[in-house]
Amino acid sequence: MELVSFALCPYVQRAIIILDEKQIPHNRTYIDLANKPDWFKEISPLGKVPLLQTEQGVLFESAVIGEYLDEVTTGSLHPKNAFEKARHRSWIEFGSTILAAIAGFYSAPDHQSFQEKRAVIASKFEQLETQLGETDYFASDDFQFIDAVYGPIFRYFDTFELFISDSFFQSTVRVQKYRAKLSERPSVIQAVSGDYQNRLIDFLLKKNSYLAQLINQKAT
Repeated sequence: MELVSFALCPYVQRAIIILDEKQIPHNRTYIDLANKPDWFKEISPLGKVPLLQTEQGVLFESAVIGEYLDEVTTGSLHPKNAFEKARHRSWIEFGSTILAAIAGFYSAPDHQSFQEKRAVIASKFEQLETQLGETDYFASDDFQFIDAVYGPIFRYFDTFELFISDSFFQSTVRVQKYRAKLSERPSVIQAVSGDYQNRLIDFLLKKNSYLAQLINQKAT
């Protein structure tokens, strides 16, 4: 299998984590989404990553890729109970709304919109807090499919916190614990290259946003 990827994409990270958790041999090909190669355009109906190239053909969309990988290998990273599996899938979709909020945050052009977007993210973590118990991960001491979604989400804040003094997690103790546990997971750590943080900072600086101003202030 070959996973077509972009270095900063959190949805690519989901697929990589599933591949590693299920010990599936694969190759990764990284492309520049700002300069997409012709071969990629030909096989990507949506023009997005990740793409999974298999002997049977090409799959796109991270959720579809993850489900396929889970189904064609021994065991499942989903709960066995039908309702719990559906609940996890609901909160996987919720995770995607957090990613959308994060994009709004790092793109906010001024202080007011920056603070508004920050409040949206903090509110979402407060909602997530209500779903977490005393287990290591989302709903179990064992790593599950849903945890592959939240690892890439929390990774953003390792970089944000270099430039922002106030925490997004002040009132969410369980989310803080969940974040810390995921940050130690080998599959989560290895889902990005060693220069990921520098790449992310360069990406953020090009946004000409309020966050970019904060980064520049720290650098001077």
